[in-house]
Amino acid sequence: MDAAKTEARAYVDAHRTDLSRWHREIWDFAEPAWREYRSAAWYVDRLRREGFEVEEGSGGMPTAFSATWSNGDGPTVLTYAEYDAVPGNCQAAATERGPRAGLSRFAPGHTDPHSALGIGTLGAVLAAKHAMTRYGIGGTIRYTGEPAEKVQGSKVVHGLKGYYDGADAIVSFHPFYMLPLCNTVRWDTHCGAYYSRIYTFTCDDPETWGVAAPDSPIPASHSAARAPGADAALATMLTLSKTTQDAMAPAFGGWSLSSAVLTAGQATADNLPAGLAQIQYSWRCPDIATAEQVLRVLDANAEAAARTAHCELRTRWVSRNRPGLANHALAELTYRNLAEVGAPVYGPEAVEVANRIRESLGLPRTEAPLLAECERLIDPRDAEAGLREVIPPAQHNWTSDDYVEMTWYAPTVRLYVARPALAAAERPHPAWAMNAMGGIPATIDPTVICAAKTIAGTFLDLMRDPATLDAARREFDERRAGGPGPLLPADFTAPVDYRWPEYVTTPRGTDWWIPDSGDV
Repeated sequence: MDAAKTEARAYVDAHRTDLSRWHREIWDFAEPAWREYRSAAWYVDRLRREGFEVEEGSGGMPTAFSATWSNGDGPTVLTYAEYDAVPGNCQAAATERGPRAGLSRFAPGHTDPHSALGIGTLGAVLAAKHAMTRYGIGGTIRYTGEPAEKVQGSKVVHGLKGYYDGADAIVSFHPFYMLPLCNTVRWDTHCGAYYSRIYTFTCDDPETWGVAAPDSPIPASHSAARAPGADAALATMLTLSKTTQDAMAPAFGGWSLSSAVLTAGQATADNLPAGLAQIQYSWRCPDIATAEQVLRVLDANAEAAARTAHCELRTRWVSRNRPGLANHALAELTYRNLAEVGAPVYGPEAVEVANRIRESLGLPRTEAPLLAECERLIDPRDAEAGLREVIPPAQHNWTSDDYVEMTWYAPTVRLYVARPALAAAERPHPAWAMNAMGGIPATIDPTVICAAKTIAGTFLDLMRDPATLDAARREFDERRAGGPGPLLPADFTAPVDYRWPEYVTTPRGTDWWIPDSGDV
């Protein structure tokens, strides 16, 4: 290993305490999509302290940012932070089930965890910057803040607005979330298409549903109350879509459809029909053709529901991205750096944490309570072979994640580093157990450290290896040729104004918009 990479990895080791503390801050913020105000502000402040030029609110997204640091002429490499959490998954960094202090169990919490994703890449860019400065390595580091990954919201916007233009290479990192993608990089089979769309029903003219007696003092009031209204339209669409889901697309290929109702705050039960109701559908498909077929059915269902319930219909995209492109040149280079660093290693404290969680689940203690694969590397080709065992031969992409949109703007590699997981038991583990380990330093710090060292080394190699960059660019051009352009218009704006969950401050104090645990 050369001196610059040794220096970068030493920098990560020297800042382990800082990285652990920073991670816990972001993990505790746990802000959901489009509402990551404190998390984004924390990154902007930290990056400016470290000498980066930072644009806040990049791409018109209040909780996004774009940061740049340059050491003169050389390649431009890019990575990013994510920091959004998931509503309804509030879990303390503890070995028993329970929300973080003072919060409802329905408040947001980090599940993947994006907190480790962001601090892992931040550690990498700071370590690479340090080594570049010391050894006079020219080049530019770009670092973007990507909110709302859980609705795949920001990367398509950053791409359309030019924030990835000019990058020679992009390193995308995610903590492992499914075998065999643990301590490896994706090879051929990258994530597929993701579409997300909001359907808004409004009942603006309920009085035209029926006619009251002409001599009524309030001619339309109670007749209007009999109009089905927006909530009926929403319920009709939800039912129609459940009924027709099996017919939307072929049963094979691993596609899925999810829905979420966005609250409108109309719970007054007055003698008027609901005037506004919104439902978000998100679907993950292996290809654009399947995604478009699902879209056609959903749109037809929405139109029928609106007509039936005497409503107007509006639609708005949340996200619409293309399946990902592989890049073997970058995958080879990144995996070599991961192999040099080695897989995460869990010490006695992490083993104790895992055993205490097992005990809280009614399971006996064991010498190896953590999933063995978390401490092993897997060659990308072997991971690919394992992945293909469950995928039809003609299918090129599987599952979805919004990094795929970046693969159309520059050569991109997808890195996975293990996050802590319990070893398999006789029954499935509840989600809280894995979420909790994502906030406990003994179990999650190895993920952050491994990712930081691996990405820093990859950056330093790319800065000094024009042959690999040239090969990556040629491969990128070949794979992209003839492919689809962006699926959204250039003037697309992120739907940040919708009723996404968030913390609010009222005369009652700071709370979340959904009920306390005891009220449901």
